[in-house]
Amino acid sequence: MATASTPAPAKAPEPEQAHAQPQSTWRKFVVPALIVLLAVVIFATITRNWNAWEGGRVEQVTDDAYVRGDLTPLSTKVAGIVRDVKVADYQQVRKGELIVQLDDDDFRAQVDQATAAVEAAKAAIVNNHRQRELQDSRIERAIAGIDQAKAQIVAAQAGIVAVQADVVRTHAERVRQEALLQTRSATQQKVEQAVADDERFAAQLASRQADLEQAKSLLRSNEDAAEAERRTKAVLESQDLQLIADQHAKEAALNAAQVNLGYTKIEAPDDGTVGERQVRPGQLVSPGTQVISFVPLVKWVQANYRETQLTNVKVGDAAEIRIDEYPGRVVHGKVLEIAPASGSQFALLPPDNATGNYTKVVQRIPVKIALEDSSFAKSLRPGLSVIATVRTSH
Repeated sequence: MATASTPAPAKAPEPEQAHAQPQSTWRKFVVPALIVLLAVVIFATITRNWNAWEGGRVEQVTDDAYVRGDLTPLSTKVAGIVRDVKVADYQQVRKGELIVQLDDDDFRAQVDQATAAVEAAKAAIVNNHRQRELQDSRIERAIAGIDQAKAQIVAAQAGIVAVQADVVRTHAERVRQEALLQTRSATQQKVEQAVADDERFAAQLASRQADLEQAKSLLRSNEDAAEAERRTKAVLESQDLQLIADQHAKEAALNAAQVNLGYTKIEAPDDGTVGERQVRPGQLVSPGTQVISFVPLVKWVQANYRETQLTNVKVGDAAEIRIDEYPGRVVHGKVLEIAPASGSQFALLPPDNATGNYTKVVQRIPVKIALEDSSFAKSLRPGLSVIATVRTSH
């Protein structure tokens, strides 16, 4: 009969295995904790000093950069019918070259009408001057009449003085002869002669006095006439000022008509290239109608740098431009201008962070970079993508 076997007693763990179990537990928890702690330290260090590190770099690079140029929409100033379009799409033009010609018959007629008005105003001024010259002659004639009247007054006064002596003498002789006739010491003939002499010289005295009064009246008449002619001349002089002002107004209207006539010609404002034509001959255009776009030859690069990159960037710093259209070619330039505000401030609707929740976003500042190779810059097209690198002197 078989008997059940008794189990063997458990074997005690060896000392090396007992020591390895706590060591593996320590590595399982401590090492990951150290790695997490080191990551936190690195993250905190980068977060606190990233802006300083980025702003302190000698080379500041951005791919948010483009070739820029002035894009000018050429528009009409006056209404009219397009007579001719002198350029083709994307054609190069020179400064002052005719691009679009409007029908100018109405404007030429306005210029002719304004010219005639100016000539009429000048003729009115000349006529006024002639009237003033005629008035001067009338004034001189009136002054001559005054002098003549004064001379007549002097002559009449002298005649009165001369006749008065004869009147006194003849009157005394008459009285004496009449007294002698009473005593029959004189004849009737002597008395009649004395009476005749007395009356004759009395009549002469009255005539001289009448001449004096007539001369005085003539003097007053000539003085009044001279004053009236002077006032008439003053009126003509005031009319001359009015006519001169009217001439200036007519000349201003002529200038305005000539300017409007000039608006019928749309010319290139500078050397450059035109865009696509937007009008055709026979089309009626109104003021403000865009006829074509014009791009001048002057080009530059606008690089939109993050605000953290502009710590040491300043005007005059050297720049290197790499244009996607010309791979492998490096164009040198320099910082010409730095915008006074971020691009968001120039947007149509600037952000207002006080109206709701706020999320901090790094802003970008436009930096204008001028290209040293001007001939190459003229061949560029606005809107080309660029990688801009600015070398700061920091």
